Amino acid sequence: DAGARRIEVQLSGDGTSRIAVIDDGHGMTPDGMRLAIERHATSKLPGEDLLAIASFGFRGEALPAIASVSRFTLESRPPGAESGWRLLLDAGEMLFDGPAGVPPGTRIAVEGLFARIPARAKFLKAARTEVAAVADTVRRLAMAHPQVGFLLLHDGRRLIEAPAEAEAGIAGLARRVQALL
Repeated sequence: DAGARRIEVQLSGDGTSRIAVIDDGHGMTPDGMRLAIERHATSKLPGEDLLAIASFGFRGEALPAIASVSRFTLESRPPGAESGWRLLLDAGEMLFDGPAGVPPGTRIAVEGLFARIPARAKFLKAARTEVAAVADTVRRLAMAHPQVGFLLLHDGRRLIEAPAEAEAGIAGLARRVQALL
């Protein structure tokens, strides 16, 4: 729903030390960013048709829940805006809410996931398994949306690189699936 043409996911280790998701979409205003990290905030749904949702975005409680168990950075800038905005939270506490020199789009970085709550970390699998689960999710999204480019990096190494397909329809979808499989 952000109109992104490219989505990049960066992982370090098993994803708990750092994971970042970067897009080149419409970006968000500072008020929209603050709303996105509020508990119990509802997302923007397209009318009443729940089957019409075609979003890659986080919804409902996801962002505030992630921010409460990590060091969480949300940066965004709508195209045409003079500057972007940055929110920095640590264990749910706001540390910074102000302007930032960032390119158009949105970037979310999560560091130290579960560092202060090691009991939650015990439910994670081995690093290799967690990275494979992320790769599977990115691969599925890339297959379903050939018009969007996807890049998955793990410790700087490219695991998945799928440029946006220029040709719409079945031909573009077929090339994307072939490239990913």
